[in-house]
Amino acid sequence: MTSALSTFPDRFRLDGRTALVTGSARGLGWEMAKGLAEAGARVLLHGRSHERLAPRLAALKAAGHAADALVFDMSDRAAMASEMAAAGAIDILIHNVGERDRRPIHEIEPEAFARLIDVDLVAAHALVRLVMPGMIERRWGRLILVTSIVASLASPGSASYTAAKGGLAALTRELATELGATGITANAISPGFFATETNVPLAASAAGERLRQRCPAKRWAEPWEIAGAAVYLASPAAAFVNGHTLIVDGGVSASYLA
Repeated sequence: MTSALSTFPDRFRLDGRTALVTGSARGLGWEMAKGLAEAGARVLLHGRSHERLAPRLAALKAAGHAADALVFDMSDRAAMASEMAAAGAIDILIHNVGERDRRPIHEIEPEAFARLIDVDLVAAHALVRLVMPGMIERRWGRLILVTSIVASLASPGSASYTAAKGGLAALTRELATELGATGITANAISPGFFATETNVPLAASAAGERLRQRCPAKRWAEPWEIAGAAVYLASPAAAFVNGHTLIVDGGVSASYLA
């Protein structure tokens, strides 16, 4: 725990902490969960089915890490509350779930727009409300919301997703402002182009090549490269980092390159 830290590297350790990473059956969620586990945290994986989480849970336990799983759909608030109540104290929340509706704005029905905002943004508020009382009581907590570079650099065909990610960035600032005196920090991680399982076909396409050229690093990120940002923001080393969005995009958002 924080009081026992004696060296600078120790301040990046998460021993004794419990972390929930939503949407952690694959992709960036899995990489962040694995990184937190390797830093010493007990990790709660989250997904919509036990079957998809089982191999990930087994991999963490086989490596000697403490891990459990929570199963609920983000749109089912009753199931969310039930699973969270059974999970016990949570010190670190990384909200990573993010559905996407890739259609032009005029094709997205208001009901579909509202549903995506609910799953990607409103659910984050619901989760924060469930973990916040315990964090305040313990005077220690980390709230980390995963946004996207589209929160500030919009692209055609993702209106509801862009709106939700922009809302998460704004919610992060509000949480930091309201909770800063309670021992809780609230920050965001904004990923750029990552070659996750979902994005492999895109990365290999002509459009993916244009995105690669758009990035000053001239490559897509490997999924594991998100883990360092998550571990840092969750750790005692980031105790005075609050209300910040940590961009992990190889320089895309810093450049005018087209």
